[in-house]
Amino acid sequence: MSISLILVPLAVAAAAKAASAGGSAQPNTCTVATRLRDPRLLTLALGDTGATAMQSGPDAIDAAWADLVAQLRRGADGIWQAHFTGTGDEQRCVDTVLAIDQAYGQRVQAEVLHKLRDRAPQAGMDLVSETQNSDRSVTMVLEVRR
Repeated sequence: MSISLILVPLAVAAAAKAASAGGSAQPNTCTVATRLRDPRLLTLALGDTGATAMQSGPDAIDAAWADLVAQLRRGADGIWQAHFTGTGDEQRCVDTVLAIDQAYGQRVQAEVLHKLRDRAPQAGMDLVSETQNSDRSVTMVLEVRR
């Protein structure tokens, strides 16, 4: 048995949720809202969840965990679909996608922080402090040079 999940960018998540509220036309398919855009960061995030992931094209990533396999494909509309094999447990697939989404968010945050650190001096600012908060958010204090 296998389960397919459709990974929807946040911008269209509300519409997708409304569309899927009446039930799915395909068995073992559910819609999951997420913000996946960058295949490189997605591949890294999959690794953060314990998967071995390989990007086989700009719109194709294959991932394998110890007892679960997923093929992620992005359609022309920008929506990623994840087809899971190795389980018939829909909740497990949804939980896996939520873990991927969280790991992806952490990767995006790390990339933004890296860019801020690199660009601050060119923008006339100095990094005064950086604090990792308990919720994994980061607070940066930048000072404008005079």
